[in-house]
Amino acid sequence: MMDTSHFSETESKIIETLRTIYDPEIPVNIYDLGLIYKVTVDDEKTVHITMTLTSPNCPIADQILEEVREKAGRVEGIAKVNLKLTFNPPWNLDNLSDEVKLELGFL
Repeated sequence: MMDTSHFSETESKIIETLRTIYDPEIPVNIYDLGLIYKVTVDDEKTVHITMTLTSPNCPIADQILEEVREKAGRVEGIAKVNLKLTFNPPWNLDNLSDEVKLELGFL
């Protein structure tokens, strides 16, 4: 999971927002699931989000990506969302936060 101590206030608000988006197949939000690799906001108020999915064949990929775009774009101070989907590195169970690992019985 990403270290959030260096994030700006706007970036922290975006992360809070991303924590409201859930993968319907796993009862965990996409941030704590480890699907978000990077969140930055530039001087033009564009949020740049790099993320992955649990599988390249995720049947609801479009739904999750659209929800990320929509909700991140509604955060105060954001003018545009630049969303990049990557599978490098591929998602694995190591991406889970310790809290989620404990909740799901992996710790």
